[in-house]
This record gives sequence, C-alpha cells and structure tokens, in this order.
Amino acid sequence: MTEDILALIKENVIQGRVTQGDEGLEEGMVGQPGVSELTDKALAQGISPADIIKMGLTEGMDIVGQKFEAKEYYIPDMLASAEAVGVAMEILEPHLAKSGIKSKGKIIVATVKGDLHDIGKNIVSILLRGAGYAVKDLGNDIDPQAIIAAVREEKPQFVGMSALLTSTMIHMRTTIQALTESGLRDKVKVIIGGAAVSEEFAQSIGADGYGADGFQAVRIVESLDSGGDN
Repeated sequence: MTEDILALIKENVIQGRVTQGDEGLEEGMVGQPGVSELTDKALAQGISPADIIKMGLTEGMDIVGQKFEAKEYYIPDMLASAEAVGVAMEILEPHLAKSGIKSKGKIIVATVKGDLHDIGKNIVSILLRGAGYAVKDLGNDIDPQAIIAAVREEKPQFVGMSALLTSTMIHMRTTIQALTESGLRDKVKVIIGGAAVSEEFAQSIGADGYGADGFQAVRIVESLDSGGDN
C-alpha cells in the first residue's frame, strides 16, 4: 500500500498535477487525486515525510529532469511539476520539523540587482527543497549588500544567484567582491545561473559553480556539499 501511494505521488509529479482538478499531460486524469491530496493521504497513513520526498517527489522530478534534458518536456511542463513538488513540500515542512529531520544545509537564493526575472530561481528553490536543503529566497532585484546581510544573519553554506540579463549579471561579480571584502567569501560556496550566464563567466568572477538549469544547479550543490569537484 505504501509503495502504491508513493508511486502515485511520483506519477503525478511527472504529470504536473497539483490537485485533482488538474488535467495533467495525459488525458483522463481530471478527478483523480493530485500530489497535494496524495501527500495528505500518505501522511494520514503514517508514511514518513522522508519517504514521501525521496520515493515520491524526488524520484518524480528525476524523471522530469531526464525528460527535460531529452527535450521531451519544455519549460511549462517542468514548471507544472516543480509547482506540484513545491505544494507538497509546503504540506510536509511542519511534519519534517516535528520528525526532527535535519536539512542537508542552508542556501540563500536571489535574483541580482536590477533583474526582476524569477522563474528560474523559483524552480531551483523548489528542487533544492525537494533535495533536502533549507532555502531562504530573498526574491528579485536584490542589492549585493542585502545578500551580505542575509549571509551574516542566516549563516548558509551556499549562495545562489540568478540573472537573465547581460546588463544585470555584472552584479554577480560585485556581490562576490562584497563577500570577499566583508570577510565572508570563504564561509560560503557561490553558485550562479540564468540565461545570461555561462561556465566561463562563472569562472571569471570566482564563483564555485554554474548551473545551466535547475536540475544541474542541484547536482552542483550536492557535488560541492560532498566536497566533490563541480
């Protein structure tokens, strides 16, 4: 029974169905429980939040990532699945706290100063939460000094910065410089991403990693978290 409901959660993540009213990518699914109803049901049956995340949400998003990289899924499909995971994580967070499950680490994410685009950042935030990290999302159009203040207060292991525009990605460099000047650079790993950004740019400004999309960003964080190379 446990395996059945976790398999249903996984399948509905792949289908991008948040609630029973959602259509999904395949026909005939309207009226069947979505991820939110299934997550509530799993908790009521005594299934642990850790199992729901690992065998339902994460395994589902792994397949979504494979489909995205194979160009079988596009950004709207990925967004629908990420939204389903995000809703499930909101349901699970109070239960995670009660069960004493510790996060893998803390990450601050922000879209840099002058840039109002946040879809990519939001996807990364959801995927990181699903992977077991505590995420503090500062929002968009965030000044370097606001990021510095958040690092001082939150003491994260990682800082993730996003930029869509070539005119705003320069603020990634100034933020890393500000971290250095504040004596905080050696306390955090910095990961950057966004349409305007490249691996070469990441290396040129001294970032620790670059994620071309949300799935790669999670892999980079996990690699850096385990002490591996990016």
